[in-house]
Amino acid sequence: MGFFAPWFLAGLAAIGLPVWLHLLQQHRVDPVKFPSLQFFEKRTQTSVRQRRLKYRVLLALRILMFLLLALLFAQPFIRRQISAGTETRHVILAIDRSFSMRAENRLADAKTQALAEVDRLRPNATAQVVTLGGGAQLVTQATRDKAELRSAIASIQPGSSRSAFAEIARTARVISEARKLPVDVHLFSDFQRSSMPSSFQELGLPAGVSMISHRVGGEKTPNFAVENVSAPTAIADGKTARLTATIRGFSTEETTRNVALALNGKILQTKPLRIPAGGRVTVEFIGLDASYGWNRGEVRLEGGDALSDDNAMRFAVERADPRKVLFVHEPGRTRSALYFRSALESAAEGLFALEPVAVSQVSGIDPSKYALVVLSDVGSVPQGFETKLHDYVKAGGGVWIAAGATSASRGAVPFTGAKIGETVYAARSAERFYSASKLDLSHPSVGRANRWEGVQFYQASVVDPGKASVVASLSNGSPLLIESREGRGRILTFASGLENVSNDFPLHTSFVPFVEQTARHLAGLESRSSTVAVDSLLELQSGGMENASAIEVLDPQGKRMLDLNAASSAQTLRVNEEGFYEINRQNNRRELVAVNADRAESALEPMPGESIELWSRTGDGAPVAAGTAESVEQRKPVSLWWWVALLLLIATLAESLVAARRLEPEAAS
Repeated sequence: MGFFAPWFLAGLAAIGLPVWLHLLQQHRVDPVKFPSLQFFEKRTQTSVRQRRLKYRVLLALRILMFLLLALLFAQPFIRRQISAGTETRHVILAIDRSFSMRAENRLADAKTQALAEVDRLRPNATAQVVTLGGGAQLVTQATRDKAELRSAIASIQPGSSRSAFAEIARTARVISEARKLPVDVHLFSDFQRSSMPSSFQELGLPAGVSMISHRVGGEKTPNFAVENVSAPTAIADGKTARLTATIRGFSTEETTRNVALALNGKILQTKPLRIPAGGRVTVEFIGLDASYGWNRGEVRLEGGDALSDDNAMRFAVERADPRKVLFVHEPGRTRSALYFRSALESAAEGLFALEPVAVSQVSGIDPSKYALVVLSDVGSVPQGFETKLHDYVKAGGGVWIAAGATSASRGAVPFTGAKIGETVYAARSAERFYSASKLDLSHPSVGRANRWEGVQFYQASVVDPGKASVVASLSNGSPLLIESREGRGRILTFASGLENVSNDFPLHTSFVPFVEQTARHLAGLESRSSTVAVDSLLELQSGGMENASAIEVLDPQGKRMLDLNAASSAQTLRVNEEGFYEINRQNNRRELVAVNADRAESALEPMPGESIELWSRTGDGAPVAAGTAESVEQRKPVSLWWWVALLLLIATLAESLVAARRLEPEAAS
């Protein structure tokens, strides 16, 4: 027996009250008149008779009343054995269809075991089928129709997502609260160790839920996988393109396998590779014989193993003529264009072609023909060209402004109109130069440029950033790199020059990645990756709903993924299967995205049996062995509250009757 509120047992101390009343308050002596007390000696007289308890039945009833009252508030209960077959319970048949379940015959074995559990269900039992992979999905609603359950299980196909066991606990909690019944969760899975959450508490099952584990697969299954592919997303000259791939072995022995590079279904190169036992190794390919436009590539590991679907990884690469960059400068000032061109040619793999032009000659130029526009320390731009430039940015273009001494003399940044308060010179201050500080390393212009270490700034404009974000600042606190948005495009302001007069940035190696990454960022190439993982979100709209445009997305089977409403309003899209996704934007802009399964699924090592058992015990029911859910006995608490209340009522009535009969004659005398 136990108590739901044991602290109320402290009320048992009140049992002493009726004992005190019966023992010390019963002796009464009637006063006797006597003429004189002078001949009596004073003494203390005790009487055993006076201290004897009277009315013992009444005393026992009163003590019983106090005892029952304390027990009533403490809420006693007992645990009673209840057979699961006699208690109404809801059954969840959860089948893991994550990427790792493709290994060997794991999914088929899981479905076979699930069908066997359907046959064991009692005729009046309710059950439903749930799949696990990238979340928990309800395949059926609660039903007693075994034929429907069998059909749903047979229709389950292998997925490409990564399993997350924490979703089982969340789903069981929701179903338990909705059904108002105890729940038995039958989980059919390989119980992959990599699917465990970072905190074991996330696996906790809610009250009233029991988990029955059905494990498929072996203890240690050797498996090889193409773990990663690093390839350029855009190239102009395929002969110099470099691609690296990482091959990983999980619980494997040392061996030699061939690795092949394929493009558009054609094998370009094959290399033998020695893979250490349970380790990883990197292979490099030079040269991509890519055709113009988007190409579908793949790195393949030849030979089979337990999970053959991860022996290849897809990537997408686009070949195009060099993208034009319009570089606007003041007449006669060509030094900045020279440094800028050298940086682009050094690192950008021929992606960009620079076209310098004096600011006085830009009136008839259409910015939409360029990947990005650079305004290098110009005082102002013609009104007509500025209007075209605003339309260009709103449509998704990028503008890079270098606000040097010429811009500062006008008191405002050209094109944006941001105020320039003053121009700071290091020679006029206590310092000989300023340095960059407070850099946002998550920004592509800064993250790969070695933190701009050692760069010295001698002159800079103090620009008012307004609502724009400050990416980097100078050591004196003034903004150095500012980014703002207009429509779907970006504007980046550099509060110094791009030559070696106002700073020595062009003389440092960090200038090359700074120029390259900023050009990619503003041209829209930085956000693309050669490959993404299943369940990732693809960004469809980047400028907010007010600048949204219609976008068409085709899945690997060539089917449209968005209806008419979603095509112009969806900001992101989740990709849930492997393959190549095609994104068609306005102005005939086409993108190809390669999607691969998360390689965490390639590690086929299961959870320890102790962890599975501990997980099963997190619910309030005892863990149930597979195949015995209908006959297992559970200990369920049964409250005794009503019985105690009934006994208290009987004791109260008995005490009243006894007191009335015993005490009335004495009171009358």
